[in-house]
Amino acid sequence: MSTVRVQFLGSGDAFGSGGRLQTCIYVETESIRFLIDCGATALSGMKRFGVDPAAIDLILLSHLHGDHFGGLPFLIPELRLISKRTRPLLIAGPEGAADRIQAAMENFFPGSGQMQGFPLEFIELFDRQPARIKSLTVTPHRVVHSPGTNPYALRIECADKVIAYSGDTEWVASLLEVARGADLFICEAYYYDKKVKYHVSYQTILAQRQALDCRRLIVTHMSDDMLGRLADIEVEWAEDGLEVEV
Repeated sequence: MSTVRVQFLGSGDAFGSGGRLQTCIYVETESIRFLIDCGATALSGMKRFGVDPAAIDLILLSHLHGDHFGGLPFLIPELRLISKRTRPLLIAGPEGAADRIQAAMENFFPGSGQMQGFPLEFIELFDRQPARIKSLTVTPHRVVHSPGTNPYALRIECADKVIAYSGDTEWVASLLEVARGADLFICEAYYYDKKVKYHVSYQTILAQRQALDCRRLIVTHMSDDMLGRLADIEVEWAEDGLEVEV
């Protein structure tokens, strides 16, 4: 049995609730190092918790909100100018990811998209179509989030383990399929019990816990409302820097 190391480089929401960094999850196996989402503070998270940006082989994006992909306009120039990276960087995400990333880079740092250095290679993910990416098999499942973000939950087979990730979404039945049999399911829990459009609450997750059928559940992407109720929750919760073995 191989060991998969998972570290939350950012466990917060878009608004920095609780002073937390934005979503960025680092995964390391014997054969690959990758990020699940790359929020605007991702580079700070990597440097704070000792993850070498140059070691990243792949970045998987769940959807196109800045707190989930907005770190790329900072990470990519760092890899070119500071790390002197030469090998390609793979970025896999929903339709439109390549154009959105290039536009963000041009808006933040004009000309950065044309800088010389390592090549960027983009892989477009399609609903329920497994994609073999290096040593991983990634299966995206369409979920319900803000229009224009092209949101997916991701089921990631790495080594002999399965990591499932909700991305940002309101409750949808496809989360049961994503999480089924997973060694770890990372799920957003934006509010404790308040039901809002495009996000899932902790109480909804708790009610579905047995049906989720995952070996381990960790909730993340929490608002101030949820952070204020951590003493009341019955599942594991993420914080910046949390490291687990799967």
